[in-house]
Amino acid sequence: MKLKALIIEDEAPAYRRLHGLLSTHHPHLEVVDVVDTIEAAVDWFNANAAPDVIFSDIQLSDGLSFEIYKQVPPPCPIIFTTAYDAYMLEAFRTNGIDYLLKPIEEEELARSVSKLMGLVRTTTTPPLPDIQRLLEAVQGRGPSYRDRFLVKLGTKLLPIATVEIAYFLSSDGTTELHTCSGKRHLLDQPLDEIEAQLDPRVFHRLNRQCIACVKCIAVVHQHFNGKLKVELKPAAPAEVMVSREKAKAFKEWLDGVR
Repeated sequence: MKLKALIIEDEAPAYRRLHGLLSTHHPHLEVVDVVDTIEAAVDWFNANAAPDVIFSDIQLSDGLSFEIYKQVPPPCPIIFTTAYDAYMLEAFRTNGIDYLLKPIEEEELARSVSKLMGLVRTTTTPPLPDIQRLLEAVQGRGPSYRDRFLVKLGTKLLPIATVEIAYFLSSDGTTELHTCSGKRHLLDQPLDEIEAQLDPRVFHRLNRQCIACVKCIAVVHQHFNGKLKVELKPAAPAEVMVSREKAKAFKEWLDGVR
């Protein structure tokens, strides 16, 4: 049985490795296309018949791939591929049948494909997630979040506890850490990398330029076209907006909906 596979991946080396493993060891899976952004994936689903399986990276250049499936209901089982383990529970909530950590190993991929083939032979409903893997994630072998960041202060190095952080800002390739007391420090990490290291119950990605702590959201204003304007404390140096597409998820996070 020949199955059609779509790959959602924005890193060429990762795509080439996955495609090579599938071609060599799983020729019954035909890669029909590869897309590399949320926008391109939504357009692809709107223009093409559903594949039989999706191999989906999580961190894309324009956001997390979960945003795709908020706009287009998952049309088939998804095998998530990522360098981070912090998204495991969310992945299984999003039609995921497996979760592979990069670099993808041949044996792990074979296990995922075996699970997929068992699903295809028996039912069109995704199976329950691997309970043992979820238990391992919850009990300490899964998501762990940073409790401090090391910053430079002149010639000194200073640890900043995560509980002291109000928000992170990115502008012109520079990332800033802003503390609740109003201090600002430069970081070497991009926001995408930082986001994966933070507890999503406490911090939320408001837009491409800002990750904010819930306790530092002062006021949220309804804006035109469904957008939201967010006032932070201490005040951010520039206006912080949440797009119409991200407004619902932001309000649910702010309201404690999980």
